[in-house]
Amino acid sequence: MFLELRHLRTLAMLRDTGSIADAAERLHLTQSALSHQAKALEDYYGLPMFIRKTKPIRFTPAGNRLLVLADLVLPELAAVERDLAKLAGGQAGRLHIAIECHSCFEWLMPTMDAFRTNWPEVELDILTSISFDPLPALLRGEADLVITSDPIEAAGIAYQPLFSYQGMLALAKEHPLTRKDWISPQDLADQTLISYPVERARLDVFKHFFDPAGVEPAAIRTTELTVMILQLVASRRGVAALPSWVLTEYLARDYIAARPLG
Repeated sequence: MFLELRHLRTLAMLRDTGSIADAAERLHLTQSALSHQAKALEDYYGLPMFIRKTKPIRFTPAGNRLLVLADLVLPELAAVERDLAKLAGGQAGRLHIAIECHSCFEWLMPTMDAFRTNWPEVELDILTSISFDPLPALLRGEADLVITSDPIEAAGIAYQPLFSYQGMLALAKEHPLTRKDWISPQDLADQTLISYPVERARLDVFKHFFDPAGVEPAAIRTTELTVMILQLVASRRGVAALPSWVLTEYLARDYIAARPLG
């Protein structure tokens, strides 16, 4: 293909300035170089692009057709170049965040609002781990970062701690276990545990609470939404082990009770 961006820029500048001399100056070319470029374009297509010795320059139908193309292509190219410059400077782009922690949405949403205030040109895309495994996606470049409460050592992956938290047991306000100062694994051997629908191996309550004590809850019930988990807890359908930050709002509303897991 003979036609290049420089040809479109030259024709657009000739139109904008109205003369070869002014266009050459704006494009940092000599007049002879600009004239040679225009002549080569005309020779290739066998058509004149503009009428010489007119001021302002008058374009032929062929020249006008290329100007239509220039008006479509050059602004898009300029926009892409601006976006690339912003990406290079860390000022724009798209951040793909994979979430392996269902309850993290409780603190992540306000954090994202603050992020958007400081970096409005960076788009945030949230990927949940329900339909895919986030760590392989991270290694493949499909995700930029993964929020997880279950760090697994793997080549090419580094972890940065965000904050520590306490595991709490959410209870109905009138539940008998509210009489206790803290909850042991044995206290839940006759209870229904309500949790998120993820693999048991990825649930902290099993890895760090039940399994070391060799205890199992009487039954397990799952739901994807935190609000549904706490609704079931409040209606005495079971108990739920959740991070302390999840329960703050519900405790303030006196909707449920909670005790630390110990």
